[in-house]
Amino acid sequence: MLVVTVVTALGLFFAQRNVADNARRELEQSFQRELASFHSLQEIRHTALAERSRTLARRPRIHAALEDNALDLLYPSARDELLDVIGDPDQEASESEALAFNARFYRFLDNHGAVIPPPNTQGVGPLRPEEEARLGLRAVPDRAQTGYLVRSNHVSGDVIDEIIAMPIISSETGRPVAALVLGFKPIELSVRNIPAGILTGIWTQGHLSLPGVNTADRAALARKLSGALAAGDRRQTSLPAVIAGQPCLLFQQRLNPGSPFDPAYEVCIYPLTESQARQRRLLWQFSGAGGVLLMGAFVASHYLSQRLSSPVERIVVDSEQNRHMRRKAEAALELTHEELQRSARFSAAASHQLKTPVTVLRAGLEELLAQEPLSAPAREEISGLVHQTFRLTNLIEDLLLLSRMDAGRLQLQFSPIDLAPLIEGWLDDLGALPDSLALAVETDFPSPLLVEGEQRYTTLVLQNLLENARKYNRPGGRIRVSTQASADWIVLTIGNTGTTIPAADQPNVFQRFHRSALGENVPGHGLGLNLAMELTRLHRGELRLVSSVDDWTEFEVRFRASRRGSTGGGVSA
Repeated sequence: MLVVTVVTALGLFFAQRNVADNARRELEQSFQRELASFHSLQEIRHTALAERSRTLARRPRIHAALEDNALDLLYPSARDELLDVIGDPDQEASESEALAFNARFYRFLDNHGAVIPPPNTQGVGPLRPEEEARLGLRAVPDRAQTGYLVRSNHVSGDVIDEIIAMPIISSETGRPVAALVLGFKPIELSVRNIPAGILTGIWTQGHLSLPGVNTADRAALARKLSGALAAGDRRQTSLPAVIAGQPCLLFQQRLNPGSPFDPAYEVCIYPLTESQARQRRLLWQFSGAGGVLLMGAFVASHYLSQRLSSPVERIVVDSEQNRHMRRKAEAALELTHEELQRSARFSAAASHQLKTPVTVLRAGLEELLAQEPLSAPAREEISGLVHQTFRLTNLIEDLLLLSRMDAGRLQLQFSPIDLAPLIEGWLDDLGALPDSLALAVETDFPSPLLVEGEQRYTTLVLQNLLENARKYNRPGGRIRVSTQASADWIVLTIGNTGTTIPAADQPNVFQRFHRSALGENVPGHGLGLNLAMELTRLHRGELRLVSSVDDWTEFEVRFRASRRGSTGGGVSA
């Protein structure tokens, strides 16, 4: 009886602690899931904003004012260039407009990272002197940087803006000579799939923006979070807190790791009232079950002294544990499936929504280009914008294709395909491009070169690899395309001269949106290699980086060999 009593008490203690730990883990998992979706959306927005800011930073009028040291002409010249970027600073953007390129303000940094003050705030967005000073950096950045700025607003009080600092590269030295800093309304974290009563906000520079919380509680939360971060407790993602007399959990995660701007954290507050009520109910249930167990144990102790039933009891316990583990595994699998489906639906919906405005923008630019008269510089600039819309359309098509593969809706019909004419055609297209690289192309492959696949997507794999070999090449360099054939495989090797991929970046070259320092000034969005790898996998092949050393980078792609006349089969992603 003593053993049974001790075991029951320990069981109650560990059960209650397990319930509390499970509740905390469930809340943290909810926060991490929502934050992962938020970061995916933020990453897409940052990529688009960085590309847009990079285009603005290349405007010739801005370069002329900076490189000629005519700083008195900088902001007047930039005002006309940035009219389509700056929005109304006093107008609150809606959730759908938060993804638009409407900046609340902009400033320029000199080659030492200090803010170049504008002659007046008309058209550049008003900032207080202390707010403007916090935009400065120790040095001008050599790549895009993200930060957050606490700013006073006469309509809604203190607000937090997301800022992006884009370096302006000298056309003569290739070094950053200044930076363009743009301020935007930050994306808000969605809480659609987690319980009601959740509060979200942003903490930076000792200021906590948390709508729905009174001033006293918000100040207490800001002090608690500041103390935890100042003590070096940056790995702890949850802190206990009290809001309006109710216990809560505070979760935080860094929004701009590695940025020279002040650190900013996404903050989420979860009320624990319902969780604690559930724990109390479970405690009463466990206590009642424990009392019944003690009484039953007293009776069973006499019976067990006569009959050995412990093996049967162990079988029952093991069976219940197995069923419980199976239910947990099924629930985890279902949750993972729902997350994948939701991510695929979001990517597809976002890509479809972007198609129409890009088409309208291209039509308007082409109509403007057709008008007479237009000066040569204006015609060249409009043509460049039309080219950018085609790049954006290609990005949208890539995102749609990736979302179809993620959702398992991409169907492939295999048939024998001859790679030789496809490679030769793409090499001819690359040789006709108006660049000054003067590349030498070496080929070593037989004809025909039959593989199993679908021609459209096999061509897309070859296109991405050959374009990659050209974009990252050097003037006067070379491209080599060779193959090795066996009974089951066709191995295609594509190598090129040029700056090699850093060893630290090589494991990540096939990740989506990954762009190392090597591709900082090369057009692209970081999707080509990932798309090629996924399509190769669907063709039951393999794509890998062989090596990147000593001015030579080489990729290898393996396709299933095909016998002429085979009918092939189908596969779906």
